Order: sequence, then C-alpha cells, then structure tokens
Amino acid sequence: MAGGAQPEARRAVSGGSFQHPSQLAAALERSGKAAVATAETAMRHGAKALVVQVQHNASGRPGPRVITGRYRASWESDVRRAGPVIVAEVGTRAPQGRRLEFGFVGVDSLGRHYAQRPFPHLGPAVAAFGPLLVRELGRAVSEEL
Repeated sequence: MAGGAQPEARRAVSGGSFQHPSQLAAALERSGKAAVATAETAMRHGAKALVVQVQHNASGRPGPRVITGRYRASWESDVRRAGPVIVAEVGTRAPQGRRLEFGFVGVDSLGRHYAQRPFPHLGPAVAAFGPLLVRELGRAVSEEL
C-alpha cells in the first residue's frame, strides 16, 4: 500500500524534472498564467451567478417588489484583469438601489418624508455566494498548478 501512494506523492511534490532553474521558472510562469486565466473564468461565472441571485432576491418579498422590472434588469457584472489581479464588480446604476437595500428614514431632496424599511437583496446574495466563489477560485487555481 505504501509503495502505491509514494509515486503520487512524489509526482505532486516535484512538479516535474528540471535540469536548470530557468526550466523551473518557465514551468511556473506557464502554470501561473494558466491559473490566472482559469481564475478569471471562474470569477466571470461567479459574478454572473451573483447577478442572477440578486435579481431573484429583488423579485418580491423579503426583497423589493417588482413594479416594472427595470430595477431588477439594471443589475450587471464587470470583471477586469490587470496582470494577476482580477476584480469583479456587481452593481446597479439605478438610483433606488441603496435605498431599497438599506432603507431610508428622513426627508429626501424634494422635501418628502420617508420611513422606508430595507429590502435586502444584494447582501444576502453576497453572503450566500461569497464562500462558494472562494471555493471555486481555489479549485480552479489548484487544478492548474
């Protein structure tokens, strides 16, 4: 049994046979680029899945009710990469986004009085998808390295 497990352990630890440090560096560079590309793909899928969940949460109670569907449709994701850094942004440009998520008590710019309770839809989606995205990114990178 122990003899069968050793080749797998050696294969995972060594990463190959290299005659010169530059060969090792080139192999790490290739694996690193592949890992970043795979992580970017995972991030894009995760960001789109988060948008879908936010839209679902914004489709009625306990989130905001749907009146025209424009607010729900305004949610979008954008993933950008600069070298090894990948950033995903999920959000809306709709002016009511913050008010619906966090509520509003007070007087608005037109002098109207409000005591609007929050209808969280982004926060619960991030809480649910955050750990899943971290796990997917870890899996994607470990497969490439």
